[in-house]
Amino acid sequence: MTQDQLQIASIIACLSEETGLNPVQITNTVKLLQEGATVPFIARYRKEQTGELDEVQIRTIEERLAYFTELETRRQTILASIDEQGKLTPELKERIDSTRRKTELEDLYLPYKPKRRTKATIARERGLEPLADLMAAQELTTGSALDSAAAFVDSEKGVPDSGVALEGAVHILAERLADDADCRAMVRRLTWQQGVMVASVVPDKKEQVTKFEMYYDYQEPLKDIPSHRMLAMRRGEKEGVLRLSLKTPQEELLAGLKHSIVKGESIFKSWLEAAAEDAYRRLIAPSIEVELRLKAKEQADEEAISVFARNLDNLLLAPPAGGKRVLGIDPGLRTGSKLAAVDETGRFLGHVTIYPHTGAGRLEQSKSELLKIIANHKIEMIAIGNGTAGREMELFTRETLSEASISLPIVMVSESGASVYSASEIAREEFPDLDLTIRGAISIARRLQDPLAELVKVDPKSIGVGQYQHDVNQNMLKKSLDDVVESSVNYVGVDLNTASWALLSFVAGVGPSLGKAISRYRDENGPFDSRKGLMKVPRFGARAFEQSAGFLRIRGGKHPLDNSAVHPERYSLVEQMAADIDISLEELTGNPEQAEKIDLKRYVGEGAGLPTLSDILEELKKPGRDPRKQFQAADFRDDIREIGDLEDGMILQGVITNVTAFGAFVDIGVHQDGLVHVSHLADRFVKDPNDAVKVGQIVKVKVLSADPQRKRIALSIREAGPSPASGTRHTKISQGRPESGYVTGRLDLKALETAGFRVRAKG
Repeated sequence: MTQDQLQIASIIACLSEETGLNPVQITNTVKLLQEGATVPFIARYRKEQTGELDEVQIRTIEERLAYFTELETRRQTILASIDEQGKLTPELKERIDSTRRKTELEDLYLPYKPKRRTKATIARERGLEPLADLMAAQELTTGSALDSAAAFVDSEKGVPDSGVALEGAVHILAERLADDADCRAMVRRLTWQQGVMVASVVPDKKEQVTKFEMYYDYQEPLKDIPSHRMLAMRRGEKEGVLRLSLKTPQEELLAGLKHSIVKGESIFKSWLEAAAEDAYRRLIAPSIEVELRLKAKEQADEEAISVFARNLDNLLLAPPAGGKRVLGIDPGLRTGSKLAAVDETGRFLGHVTIYPHTGAGRLEQSKSELLKIIANHKIEMIAIGNGTAGREMELFTRETLSEASISLPIVMVSESGASVYSASEIAREEFPDLDLTIRGAISIARRLQDPLAELVKVDPKSIGVGQYQHDVNQNMLKKSLDDVVESSVNYVGVDLNTASWALLSFVAGVGPSLGKAISRYRDENGPFDSRKGLMKVPRFGARAFEQSAGFLRIRGGKHPLDNSAVHPERYSLVEQMAADIDISLEELTGNPEQAEKIDLKRYVGEGAGLPTLSDILEELKKPGRDPRKQFQAADFRDDIREIGDLEDGMILQGVITNVTAFGAFVDIGVHQDGLVHVSHLADRFVKDPNDAVKVGQIVKVKVLSADPQRKRIALSIREAGPSPASGTRHTKISQGRPESGYVTGRLDLKALETAGFRVRAKG
């Protein structure tokens, strides 16, 4: 075996042990990934090779493969470095070869790592290493330590007396102890298990009222701090309001270090104990505490990103209203409301600006303009942005339609990120001659038609479903959110002839460059009539076709399977199936009764096992089926438009807009989302993570309290009774991190205050 093959074999062994998966599954998955296959493609079309691993498992292998590859590369560098120094013993090599953690690997390398000039270095230059060796041997039990050190006094070398000699030797021993991998592991373990994060207010901020008040005098075990509290405290520290420190079990740690260096009674015992204290306070504690604070931050980042990813996943896969002519309205007061009409495919038809809220003089004209654009473009649904003047615009629209005896569905649509899209490169390319506000109205209309197709044009961080998104690791956040978007897009499938280049770019194997190339080719040559036509697109090669074709749909194409998730590599197989039951492919596609006649076992072989064949059979029954659920709109009460209209005990319908570790925020149509704390979620949301509340879900809530002055609303799902049938999706989970945050019944006051709620004790 070559060195690279040995390295891969070692990595696969690590992955198998860590994940519990069969080595063959991992080997095949790693091979596919290294060949350039995408995660959606592997999960959907290579089930036989992977043993039916899902996207979560494949992404886990992908992430851990990168980790262990970096580990192996670093391991070889370290071994070479120590070997060059002539210090690589068989025992050390075995220990370095066996470690599977980067921190442990670096601990083992620390004694051999080139260092800047330290106190120990200076002591060695003064000839004190033999004294340090004498002290470490601990063989002298009689006499005086000062007398024993007298032989090392040398004024010319900067050692004027025995005390200085012993002090220098202590520095050498302290550095040896601090470089000992086992000692560092002990300090790291106990500090993590028993360390307490302490937050205090910066003195000159003590009298100021800030959102970090609950942390002015606060402490919590480091390993137990929830993500939102850790990120809140770090933000407070970054903004100069808080000071954070780590309280450690010093007595226990010092006792452990002294036990490591002191083997028995000797004349140097007190000096050895001093070396242990110096090692801890000066060398070990500062680095370990920084390391563990970073570890806590990384864990907080991971949980926050996980919550963000789940929210984004559910938002992207919200049920679409479908191919209907929609009027999008971006509401405004003084500047007017922008109306934009789009056809069934989202193509822009026309726009108008009306001013229904600037005085009675323009009210009738506004009504006339609204009815005119509805009639001219045969509008079937109306989408209204839920921002400023949203409810006022909804009421105006309902009254206008009622007076004209027109019945059209009116839906409030989240406009988070619409302004970001309006000013983006994508929007400028789509509508170079339109004003930003008109682009926003178009986006609102399209969000109702197909949330996924429109929201992929917006930076996920601007969509408003995250928490502390600017405080977490940005590279990790981007990778996670890109994975979610890729997963969602390929889960649903993309219409090749209507998708924007932005949507096409998330199809497996495509990317932004090819997405733009496909869009340009389509504009110049007309719609595609077959998947094979993709091969005519410049730079669209066989690999891109293999990865993407199964996720691209063509309605009314030449081949009946082009509007299905059946991959072109299996067309001949399906054609054989149709021939074997003596019907045409057209008759088989979309005919469940005929599809049931197929005996799948007859076709097992040549890379197509029962998992792939079963997928093909399901597609034949319902080709091109959208896996998202049926669209359903929330029913806001017309008489509830402002916080002041709310009364305690009211039962209302609302839409989940954001889910956090401490609860869910709900839009009930009053311009300010209310908070359902985790303790007020229904039991089914608390007990089953897969049934947890989701962004976009329609729920029934009870108003617990409303504070118009502070714009704070407390809601309860638990006390509101059964909610309407959910309009959210399925059971697919696109991220491989455990669900969390919905398991406690106690009121998390600190989380509430961090979110902007002022908590006041009663009684």
